[in-house]
Amino acid sequence: MLNFDFQNPTKIIFGKGQIATIAKEIPADATILMTYGGGSIKTNGVYEQVTKALEGRKIIEFVGIEPNPSYETLMKAVAIMRAEKVDFVLAVGGGSVIDGTKFLVAAVDYDGDPWEILTKPVRTTKAMPFGTVLTLPATGTEMNSGAVITRQSTHEKLGMGGPGLFPKFSVLDPEVIKSIPKTQLVNGIVDAYTHVLEQYLTYPAGALLQDRFAESILQTLVEVAPKIIADPSDYQAAANFMWSCTMALNGLIQKGVPTDWATHAIGHELTALYNIDHARTLAIIFPNLYKVRFENKKEKLAQYGQRVWNITEGTLDEKANAAIDRTVAFLHELGVKTRLSEYTDDYAKSAEFIEKRFTERGWKALGERKDITPAIVKEIVELSY
Repeated sequence: MLNFDFQNPTKIIFGKGQIATIAKEIPADATILMTYGGGSIKTNGVYEQVTKALEGRKIIEFVGIEPNPSYETLMKAVAIMRAEKVDFVLAVGGGSVIDGTKFLVAAVDYDGDPWEILTKPVRTTKAMPFGTVLTLPATGTEMNSGAVITRQSTHEKLGMGGPGLFPKFSVLDPEVIKSIPKTQLVNGIVDAYTHVLEQYLTYPAGALLQDRFAESILQTLVEVAPKIIADPSDYQAAANFMWSCTMALNGLIQKGVPTDWATHAIGHELTALYNIDHARTLAIIFPNLYKVRFENKKEKLAQYGQRVWNITEGTLDEKANAAIDRTVAFLHELGVKTRLSEYTDDYAKSAEFIEKRFTERGWKALGERKDITPAIVKEIVELSY
């Protein structure tokens, strides 16, 4: 097991009716910016619950944070925050709204061009305090310190992070899930599942408990996926789904083990190029990354196949290959396409474009072994066609 430090300061407030408790988590004299997306919170009852809980507080609303939150939109919110002297932000939404809010609290007092936070990148150690009310489980951003922001004008999607970007609190009420469309539920399942794979499917590090934490999340997602898709109002399935998504990326399972994240780096480029849903880009890339890097990953692939999918027959290589095939079958069972050509007719330019962009950025050593070069990235993307 590798050396590690672990600290997660986010307070989780989990369960039915917990949105009503948020007033005690926010200073009474705070000027609050409430951020949200397209307005679905006004049709599913969440907006009413939040405003009732904060009745009498000074609240400024900022609506319109997109899926794959854009730098251009977020800078409008930064201007409002500065003009109105906001001192607390409440993100009410899914991963995009929360990620966008993390950028806001880092950018509002940044001395310089806020885009530098993403391009340098700048590690944010201090930021304006914020909390979240989660409406779409998927990314785990409600309990971590990372975010990903898109700049539409340059077709770039870049990450940021730092200890200053942990939410002060996050409310997780599984009842919100019953109003989520099937497509978004499926995206959440795939997103969380891939988050675990990025931290687990690397090489053995003797971290027995960490492996079993990761495997338990994967097993739970496999178990509850058909239940939550068939009946989003199934509270027990919803609760387990929501908590699995949070646990998949709150920092715990990555401690003491090597991690990959090349799938995410490549997937972000596909979203920036073609506006494909983030989770769908991950499903396109990771099976092909595992095939290209098979020799490096086959021990953990075989372990994963045996423990999660009960693949017990065959050699190590056969089990590892069967694990990839069974995971692709799982994605197809969820209705997720796994070829780039199924999403766009313009796919042929993508591999060369991404190779060039990674080279220009100096991203020449991705993956858990720091040996995935831009040329190998090109090979992975071409295999995904």
